[in-house]
Amino acid sequence: MSITDNHTDEEIRKIYNLRNIAVVGMSKNPDKAAHYVPKYMIEKGYNIIPVNPTASEILSRRTYSRVSDIQSQVEIIDIFRPSEDVYPVIEDSIKKPGIRVIWLQEGIHNTEAEKIALDNKIDIVFNRCIMAEHMRLFNDRLTSRTA
Repeated sequence: MSITDNHTDEEIRKIYNLRNIAVVGMSKNPDKAAHYVPKYMIEKGYNIIPVNPTASEILSRRTYSRVSDIQSQVEIIDIFRPSEDVYPVIEDSIKKPGIRVIWLQEGIHNTEAEKIALDNKIDIVFNRCIMAEHMRLFNDRLTSRTA
């Protein structure tokens, strides 16, 4: 799938000024993108809030069953779910005040769900990896960290 949203690099760069990200479908499995991508974002200073009804904690952070259950501020919803599962996630997410961007990870695209977001004045990014875009735009390289 090569279709992506029509954001410019500058528009995507501005999204990274938002620091509070709920990650829907975050995984406990370190081999899955839904684990190592949010872990990367934590390492870059972002406040990651896991959303996964099957776990109570991921990466030492409390998880939530749904975005609407989160008490703290959320500005970006980063979704790691199959395209066909996105609609109810976005439907739930728009109930939470303060959501500015819904980010659908690489390979995820759902036109009907994206329309609800846009109708609610929420920006939508789709078929892009939040980590890969960050690395590309901020010229970051995955390097081993020395403590």
